[in-house]
Order: sequence, then C-alpha cells, then structure tokens
Amino acid sequence: MAQYNVAPLENLVDQFEKMPGIGHKTAQRLAYYVLNLSKAEAAQLADAVTQAHSRIHYCSRCCNLTDRELCAVCDSPSRDQSVICVVETPRDAAAVENTREYRGVYHVLHGVISPLNDVGPDDLTIKELLARLSNETVTEVIMATNPTVEGDATALYISKLLKPMGVKVTRLAYGIPVGGDLEYADEYTLAKALEGRNEI
Repeated sequence: MAQYNVAPLENLVDQFEKMPGIGHKTAQRLAYYVLNLSKAEAAQLADAVTQAHSRIHYCSRCCNLTDRELCAVCDSPSRDQSVICVVETPRDAAAVENTREYRGVYHVLHGVISPLNDVGPDDLTIKELLARLSNETVTEVIMATNPTVEGDATALYISKLLKPMGVKVTRLAYGIPVGGDLEYADEYTLAKALEGRNEI
C-alpha cells in the first residue's frame, strides 16, 4: 500500500512541531491552516515572521526584546529607574507588566544557571546587570526568577554579587495561590509559603 506523503507538507509539520508545546497533531492542524490561507495571507504570515526575526533585538539597557535602541519601559520617563526586576525571559517581564502594579524597570537574564544543561553565569546577561548597577542609581533589585531549583540558585548567585554594592536585594514572595487549597499544595510550595509569611 502506497504511503500518503507530501514532502512540503511534512516539512511544514516538522517545523511547527519544533515549537515548544506543539505536538504532532497540533503541528498538522497548523500546517493545514497555513495551506488553506490565500497566497496574500500566506505572504503576510511569512513576512511577519521574517520582519520579527530581522527587526527585534535586545534592548541595550535591560536586554528585553525591542525593535528600537531602548525598549518602551526603559525609555519611559514615568518608570522608576531605581528599582530593577530581574526575570528569566521576556515572557516573564510581560507577565509582571500585565499585573499593572509594577512601576520600575526590568532586566532579562535569558535563562538560569543550570550546570546540567551546560548553562553558566557567563551564558546569562549578569555582566550587563552589574554594569547597570555601577552606572545607574539603583536602590533595589527584585529577584523574580521562577521558584525552581535553578531559579533559586540563580537568584542566590546574583544576590551574592550585589550585596557588596550596597543594593537592597529582594525576592518575590511565593507560595499558595489565591483561591488554592492547602491540601493540594506540594511540600515545597507550603514550605516556601511558611518561610515568606507576613505579619497581619
């Protein structure tokens, strides 16, 4: 029995399948969706990908993504330049920004220290962060890395570098989510919630 195989379609499915969180079935759906686009729509999609790839780069100050020299946050006169929130990825900065509660600026590390994955301090933008602290009047650095072993280790490593500089280093509180039940929380989350408890 002949196998049904269209090479360009299979290649398109393979490309979508390389994306994080996209399995084979979803990759197939995306590929068929793209094939059903008109030539003009397909060209717009391809152009959007090409434009994003060629025009977006790191902000020269905070290492977040931007299409200008400085990102909109660093360039805004209304932001508090004395407080830096250190995050792992641009997505994390967007998540903090979506709270509409934070008025400081960001620094994006583009990863965490992970010896098992061959990622050391030099692979992150830690040098750029230290340069900012010597050039800017920063009073507080908020470590907002994820509450994982690697995220905690990265936060601890950076905080040890910052302590001698006389900068206040804080860590995001984490623990039981709002609306969550204690019985469903794992031991690590409960321990961190106890550790980070506040007076009421």
